[in-house]
Amino acid sequence: MTKVAIIPARGGSKRIPRKNIRLFHGRPMMAYSIAAAKASGLFDRIVVSTDDAEIMALALDLGAEVPFTRPAELADDHTTTIAVIQHAVAALQAAGVPVEMACCIYATAPFVQAQYLRAGHTALSARTDKAYAFSVTSFPFPVQRAIRLDQDGCIDALYPEYRNTRSQDLEEAYHDAGQFYWGRAEAWLRGEVIFSPASLPVILPRYLVQDIDTAEDWQRAEYLYGALLAGGEIQP
Repeated sequence: MTKVAIIPARGGSKRIPRKNIRLFHGRPMMAYSIAAAKASGLFDRIVVSTDDAEIMALALDLGAEVPFTRPAELADDHTTTIAVIQHAVAALQAAGVPVEMACCIYATAPFVQAQYLRAGHTALSARTDKAYAFSVTSFPFPVQRAIRLDQDGCIDALYPEYRNTRSQDLEEAYHDAGQFYWGRAEAWLRGEVIFSPASLPVILPRYLVQDIDTAEDWQRAEYLYGALLAGGEIQP
């Protein structure tokens, strides 16, 4: 049976144009995901799912495969990750590839590290009753103490019942780290919900997690990556 890394990389990024292949710390953004997949030593195939000819060519240069072109209807702003991975798994199986597990690795995850990909695979392999294992990290502040702005622009508590609860007495909360999602092939094809008890967590330190959706995010991520690289905390 085959373990496949699937890297979704459509051409039509809106908030940061061409984000998947824009240079980040001197390398195309997508290069980090492909390199981590290779370094993990886990995958029989490393596949890029894209609708874009330039991304296809770069993926091949970086040592990934592009065995199919992603349909246009799966490359718009509303397409879900599950739909993209479903298509990729189905296309590979139709071509005779006996996919057992597929790991979606986002193309815009320059902090992804091989050791955590291996941890996700180990966790899911050990729990045959689970469908997925994916990267998460903790919120730096209790979400129960979040505030909001009302219609008059004034402050109010999002969860008033926790106004007077000490921070140390509140349950720690986690969020999706946006790096990778291991899943059994049949779970992807069935469209099982990822954010559910069907999934296991791979907990990352907060310093390895950074959304990159704006120019400010990008600059912060460049600074953080440089500091972590200089300190030997990450592998390039």
